[in-house]
Amino acid sequence: MLLLLLASACAAPPNKEMDQAQGAIDAARAAGADRYAATTYNSAVEALKSANAAVAQGDYRLALNHAIESRERAQDAAREGAEARARLRSEVERTMSDVAGLMAQASTRLEAARKNRRARQSTLDQAAATVAAVNRTVQKAGEAIKQDDYGKAGPALSGVKARMEQAIASIDSAVRPASPRRRR
Repeated sequence: MLLLLLASACAAPPNKEMDQAQGAIDAARAAGADRYAATTYNSAVEALKSANAAVAQGDYRLALNHAIESRERAQDAAREGAEARARLRSEVERTMSDVAGLMAQASTRLEAARKNRRARQSTLDQAAATVAAVNRTVQKAGEAIKQDDYGKAGPALSGVKARMEQAIASIDSAVRPASPRRRR
């Protein structure tokens, strides 16, 4: 009786399970898993392809196993993708906020330094060029954020804070008074 039940269960393609797997893959893609959890997402897609290949060969039991595996991996990919996206978003937003504060600080110090007659103008010009370059980078990162591509925005912002801190230090060093010379 049990053998008859197993044989009848595998006598037809597992369409229901394959449809569920495809739905889970579609949901994972919508959650950004193809960008943020690509390895797991791609394994889910491959498992569904294997299920389709097994159906074409008439091995419905193998197709069922692959379809279930595909659905589980797609669900994992959706979860991983959502977590990775949220983590990246948080990091990018924190970096953007920090950089905005540093840019405001640099602009204020640069404006004040330009009024100082003893400031080294070449150093100030270099710092101003760095601030302008960082501003362009931040704008590109902002465009990536608008497109919901935190994976692109994060690397674009890599090292930006350090460059701004270095520019601020340059501005400060350009306006420091020269050390008094000793008279003999």
